[in-house]
Amino acid sequence: MNQNVFIELVNPFKDKVFRLAKRLLASTEEAEDATQEVMVKLWNKKESLSTYNNVEAVAMTMTKNYCLDQLKSKRADNLKIVHNNFTDREPQLDKKLEDSNSLEWVEKIINQMPEQLQVLIQLRDVEQYEFEEIAKIVNMNETAIRVALSRARKKIRESMLNAHSYGIK
Repeated sequence: MNQNVFIELVNPFKDKVFRLAKRLLASTEEAEDATQEVMVKLWNKKESLSTYNNVEAVAMTMTKNYCLDQLKSKRADNLKIVHNNFTDREPQLDKKLEDSNSLEWVEKIINQMPEQLQVLIQLRDVEQYEFEEIAKIVNMNETAIRVALSRARKKIRESMLNAHSYGIK
């Protein structure tokens, strides 16, 4: 496989690799390093990539594993999972503030969840992966993923309702 073919193969999902790494590592620099490391690993396996049905799923699995290894090896307090890759369509200022506040609440709620749920939310709700692809990446069955995501979303919804109802039911 030559370089141009390889680039055409990995370019469509390179940004997804970065966003997952950023989700897991929080630091842009660490995420860039992780993305580069995954791309190098893919390059080194370029001759065998054609044997995989879904190279993107392989890359996402490699990214997840690399990032989790980095987190385990460092266990630094400054490495935490954050989410800040959303887009803004310039709504009015009060709507921007309300949305920002809600996003902060959701981010806090998600950050309190177990690491595995955070990865599932990132892959499904942010990256829009299908359940089948997620199952391959995280090595879980699809039913377990659906149940875990349902419970996570319910917890987020309940926490948001509690935060915004100010005790009024």
